[in-house]
Amino acid sequence: MSAGTKALVLDDDAPSLSNTTSPVIRFLKGAHLLGQCAVNPGETIVEHAEACGIRLPTNCTSGTCGTCMVSLILGEVPLPEELPPGLDDFLVGEGARLGCIGRPRGDVDIDIRPPI
Repeated sequence: MSAGTKALVLDDDAPSLSNTTSPVIRFLKGAHLLGQCAVNPGETIVEHAEACGIRLPTNCTSGTCGTCMVSLILGEVPLPEELPPGLDDFLVGEGARLGCIGRPRGDVDIDIRPPI
């Protein structure tokens, strides 16, 4: 090797950068990031918001009233087989999810403003 050449050494024991982070839920108000935290499986959007120091309005905590409605911008928050009274097909089509019953999977971006 010449004096100006450096050898590239790969460390097989170094952690991989591709899968070292856990999924994150981000809370936005429009384009403004309010907070983010790691996704904890089984916890609702409202519980994640509280962990980030964000208070989402709630009332019934069962999906009936729609008070906690937010907009899903990115990611997956599965819906129940039968939509609760607080949601309808139109709202779901606009990205609506209910924070009191919605449980994020993977990286998720939530706009705290309702979809309409």
